[in-house]
Amino acid sequence: QVQLVESGGGLVQAGGSLRLSCAASGRIFSINVMGWYRQAPGKQREMVARITSGGSTNYADSVKGRFTISRDNAKNTVYLQMNSLKPEDTAVYYCNADVKTPGSSSYLRSWGPGTQVTVSS
Repeated sequence: QVQLVESGGGLVQAGGSLRLSCAASGRIFSINVMGWYRQAPGKQREMVARITSGGSTNYADSVKGRFTISRDNAKNTVYLQMNSLKPEDTAVYYCNADVKTPGSSSYLRSWGPGTQVTVSS
């Protein structure tokens, strides 16, 4: 019912920047936390950044100081500004959101299909 679609991925040189966006659509009553995860080849999926509906944030140590997560609650959209990118940031980046739909009493974890970020050295 709820769809998340990421955009903004691509190829960038080390030291460059990218801005990812993720918009949630469908029958949405409310959204709690939203976040970004990534999965590099041969690695487990890891949390990159999360943001609550009130704006509180958490970051993985590996991206702290370089990445910034934000959201626009009116647009059901979360962003990830990525600066000073490194080759080790190369991964598929996934958007997630905990969404409550009309008629539901609980939140469900939803995921986008992912967007590729490649950082060249």
